[in-house]
Amino acid sequence: MNIYTINDDEFTSSLEFQNFLKENPTSGNLRIRAYSASEAIPIKGLKIEVSTLIGDDKVIFFEGETDSSGLIDRISLPAPLLNTDNMIKPTSTVYDIYANYPPNNVSAIYKVNMYEDICVVQNINIAPLIQIMEVSDGR
Repeated sequence: MNIYTINDDEFTSSLEFQNFLKENPTSGNLRIRAYSASEAIPIKGLKIEVSTLIGDDKVIFFEGETDSSGLIDRISLPAPLLNTDNMIKPTSTVYDIYANYPPNNVSAIYKVNMYEDICVVQNINIAPLIQIMEVSDGR
């Protein structure tokens, strides 16, 4: 498997990528919301990578970090046209979200479906790092 970014001109001009864009001519938006302590504390600096497989190749569409509010807003991703004839099972494109928070040594992978003109919110709960302290009894 090769890994490409959306800025790789050689890959984005390939027939495989052009076919992907034909199947996904519109876009949807992804919002990442990272928090801890039952949503009370926003997590700044959560590293996010959003990718999908196109053929046998992994294509990275976004890399970034959450801001001081624990957010990354409006990550625009290619999505298929919404078929209003079949709203029971609308068509979507699946993306992988890799979340990494080095201070707590936490990493996770999420899958998200993107739809035309829909803002999908992915909540990511980072459990607080609990340190066990030794207590001396004075002996």
